[in-house]
Amino acid sequence: MRISSILLSPLYALQLASGAKSFADNPVIGSKWLNGKGLHEKRVALAMRMAAWRRRRLEHLAAPEHRRQYAEKGYVQIDDFLPPEVFAAVTREVAERDFDRYDMVQGATATRRATIDDRDIEGLPGFKAARNDPRLANLIRYVSSHAGQPLLVVQVVMALPSAVEKGSTDPQTVLHSDTFHPTAKAWLFLRDVGEEDGPFAYVPGSHEMTPQRFAWERKISENADHIDNKYSARGSLRIRADELAALGYGDPVKMTVRANTLIVADTHGFHARSPSYKATTRIEIYGSHRRNPFLPFTGLHLASLPFVAGNMHRVALSLERLSGRLGLKGSPWKPVGAGRLDEWSTRLKKPES
Repeated sequence: MRISSILLSPLYALQLASGAKSFADNPVIGSKWLNGKGLHEKRVALAMRMAAWRRRRLEHLAAPEHRRQYAEKGYVQIDDFLPPEVFAAVTREVAERDFDRYDMVQGATATRRATIDDRDIEGLPGFKAARNDPRLANLIRYVSSHAGQPLLVVQVVMALPSAVEKGSTDPQTVLHSDTFHPTAKAWLFLRDVGEEDGPFAYVPGSHEMTPQRFAWERKISENADHIDNKYSARGSLRIRADELAALGYGDPVKMTVRANTLIVADTHGFHARSPSYKATTRIEIYGSHRRNPFLPFTGLHLASLPFVAGNMHRVALSLERLSGRLGLKGSPWKPVGAGRLDEWSTRLKKPES
């Protein structure tokens, strides 16, 4: 063991009580000996029990039919989510207004985010009504099992067909679990999403652990030093579709939906962005919420403080930039200036017309 690892061992041990997930970056979490004794398996089991305990205390935030849908599938789908007049205002604002934009490129896919913090939605009544709709935040809170303030942004996904033709280098197109505990992501689609538009895919029921999945994850954790995929090594486990049945799950379901459909999913379950066989542009209001999985309470979220909640996206970007300056993991999001949301990213080769 390196001297630096020995000196940092108390910090590595403390991270066991957090959402830290990387087998590669934390020698305690990635310890072959400790995981052989069941460390990873016990962390997962405790995190799942804690999430169920917190979620029972948040039942009032979700309608009974949505709680049932989540329990059965691991996600909630609501068609025609926004009132027609609000949805019409949102789509009009997308077409007419410029936004501050940030792009992240993974393989042949560019994901763009635009801020909809308090200062951005003044004069945008559609976005203001959509972002502040309590049903959106409350359903994210219920699925994640945490109260507090979710991150909400506008997101545009631009994908080239070469992501499929030349072998995908976009890690989001491989079935994966984001982390070892329940966490929520949401998509309110502002345009129709068809079969060839890179739809979100989810494996129903995979938000729950099965005995087979416990055994599968334990085997991975016991051999963490031999994990080939860098994302799996960092704790976001990848899986092939032909492995799902052995874990007690069915096939993934593609979310081909009409505009104004909301999907809130527990991304502890296996999911992916389906590969695109044509150049596609997908636009959505995107939300996410992830906190320490071992918290014995639902509230006390710093992001809920008024001066943070109203500037959530900018605060998140600032923290990522600070992390980069400190020599830690920096932000993958690069500013590309103000402009229209669906203007094709200059960081990708433009699709042929």
